[in-house]
Amino acid sequence: MINNDQSPRQFRYIDIIMGVFVTVLVVSNVASSAKIIDLGFSLGRIPMAFDGGTFLFPISYIFGDILTEVYGYRRSRRVIWIGFFCLALASLVFWLLGVLPGEVTWQQYAGDTAYKAIMGGMSSGGIVLGSLAAYWGGEFANSYILARLKIFTQGKFLWVRTIGSTLVGELVDTVLFVLIATAFGVFPSSLFWTLVTANYLFKTAIEVLMTPVTYKVVNFFKRVEHEDYYDIGTDFNPFRI
Repeated sequence: MINNDQSPRQFRYIDIIMGVFVTVLVVSNVASSAKIIDLGFSLGRIPMAFDGGTFLFPISYIFGDILTEVYGYRRSRRVIWIGFFCLALASLVFWLLGVLPGEVTWQQYAGDTAYKAIMGGMSSGGIVLGSLAAYWGGEFANSYILARLKIFTQGKFLWVRTIGSTLVGELVDTVLFVLIATAFGVFPSSLFWTLVTANYLFKTAIEVLMTPVTYKVVNFFKRVEHEDYYDIGTDFNPFRI
């Protein structure tokens, strides 16, 4: 049954989903600064080496799929903006910690140099701007495509919506982040296509592999929330919070 009721409703789990979504977003950005992981193999000439957040960040797209598929674009839009401001706040806090003077004992066993080497990415202008722009563009592209495809497919073929929206959203996210970070000198321009290709392939592969789990989770929330929202007549303006 199609539901496009715009009236306020109380849901049992949307706040939990939002909490996990925001946590995954912030933690993945911290992990991106904390460690670079090398899986030890290559696809062709592309080494499978990623920042730590690449393993976790694609999960945020799965939660984004759940939010839009079950609760609709309008409610998903609000959660995306909350995540945006939480990520900006986290970056501000890490920047502030970096400029405040360190305690003497801490300086001896860790120090500002180690802090900036590991966590500096969370307050680096290029990385912060790239992360915020990439997250905002990617998540809204993902949500918009999924909502439109749901109407087009009349609610059938969930895998088409989840994978199709992720292919677009992750492409927007990856290109924006690497492009902005490269423009600010974070990455050398010679690595642009290598970074874009490796990250995009890995992120989309996770979405495809997680499709059976996404099916089960989406169906669970539709059942317990008695909600299966169709964005018929929805204003898709991303700036309407």
